[in-house]
Amino acid sequence: MKIVIIGLGRMGKQIARKLAEDGHEVIAHNRSREPIDEVTKYGAKPAYEKVDVIKAFESGQLVLWLMLPAEAVDAQLAEWLRILPPSSVIVDGGNSYFKNTLLHAELVHGHGSQFVDVGTSGGVLGYKNGFSMMAGGDEPAFKVIEPALKTIAQPRGAYHYFGEGGSGHYVKMVHNAIEYGLMESYAEGYRILKDGYYKNLDLAAAAEVWQHGSVIESLLNDLTLQALKENPELKGVEGVVAETGEARWTLETAKELGIPMPAIQSAFDVRLASQKGETNFATKLLAAMRAKFGGHDINPKT
Repeated sequence: MKIVIIGLGRMGKQIARKLAEDGHEVIAHNRSREPIDEVTKYGAKPAYEKVDVIKAFESGQLVLWLMLPAEAVDAQLAEWLRILPPSSVIVDGGNSYFKNTLLHAELVHGHGSQFVDVGTSGGVLGYKNGFSMMAGGDEPAFKVIEPALKTIAQPRGAYHYFGEGGSGHYVKMVHNAIEYGLMESYAEGYRILKDGYYKNLDLAAAAEVWQHGSVIESLLNDLTLQALKENPELKGVEGVVAETGEARWTLETAKELGIPMPAIQSAFDVRLASQKGETNFATKLLAAMRAKFGGHDINPKT
């Protein structure tokens, strides 16, 4: 299928590459030129200006996939709606707040186009492993983009259509909140191994054993294993851990619904405290994990 990828960051580049290499006609657009030039090496066609995107779809339905930070979607969506032809399909593949997604869908419908929200997980490993995608929004538009989803999910990813608008981003929001809790549990466990009764325990060896048949075997633990092998003392890691919004939104939603979430709340509070200087081996390990799966700065500026 023919599709435009807008936003060629860590995940956008991988998605554009997977699609182009699988034979889809990919039009690549980004604020800066370098990422566009990079994905053209894999078969994508460059669109250095927005008008180049429109020219690429002189016939046929225009399908545009936004892979942008949540804070950039409002402005970019408004700009695109001014120039897109009616009956276009717009996909938000980022981590937008689901309530904002509902507003975005209204704008798109008012334009005479269709909207799909696709929460996308996979981080820097998505090209190799395949992405996990949670979709909501207009079902006819979902069916239009489904061939692309099948490609992006290969070889071990998955996708599912959850229904009404915002549901894809809602499921992804909760996914990321769960991620906070899981990461915190691992980080605390490895900290008590390091700072507990037995000195000089080989943490990487513990992680290796746990990765073979234990009930806490996981991708996160495997990434922890890699981080500990490479840097057992986590030297040079400050231990400041960023929060990107999804857990905060989940906790706010849980409060509205009267649903207690003590584990996720505690994990969220640890991240906030780290930004105020309350760091330790566990927060260092959290930062190392984030760098491994998401390519995030190991020492983020706060």
